Amino acid sequence: MRTRTITAALVTAGLLALTGCSSEPEPASVTKSDAKPDPTPTTVSPTPEPKQQTTFDVGDTADINDAPNNVTFSATVIAYAQPVKGPQPPSDELGGDVWATAEVKVCNVKGETISVSQFPWSLDYEDGTRIKATGLGGGDLPKPEFPNDVMVKVDRCVRGKIPFPVPSDQRPARIVYAPESMDEPLEWTVPAQ
Repeated sequence: MRTRTITAALVTAGLLALTGCSSEPEPASVTKSDAKPDPTPTTVSPTPEPKQQTTFDVGDTADINDAPNNVTFSATVIAYAQPVKGPQPPSDELGGDVWATAEVKVCNVKGETISVSQFPWSLDYEDGTRIKATGLGGGDLPKPEFPNDVMVKVDRCVRGKIPFPVPSDQRPARIVYAPESMDEPLEWTVPAQ
């Protein structure tokens, strides 16, 4: 019984000691939220360049700034026609059973002389099929023909029709222009019939 009394007395003494210690006020501490906020440095963030539009309707003109090559030019799809009369139906090697044309115009607006051709142009179908330009010219192909590999000086344009051998029972969804100097191709939506 004596052990219990001593243990109880020691516990009581310890509690009194703890109570006495905790009754003293603690010094105030300053936290970041209580402190005066640091002044925020005023920095001007760069304005992001607007993303270049890449999808157009037939008849719209795309203005292209090719800064790495110091050139500004424009491209327009004027019209799309299918079928068109050609010298004869496309051969088996070309694919397709009728001719179609995209009438396009490329203008050199500012900078160095540029080179244009039919080869950056293609037709894109909903199923993923892509028909490239044949590069054909001359003969009875629809006129005026868009040339292959010609130089265009500043303030000059090149306009003409690009022939494509296409299947008669399908129509492309888009006309695509993808010159090597561009990171992202431009697309013109082909209207339904």
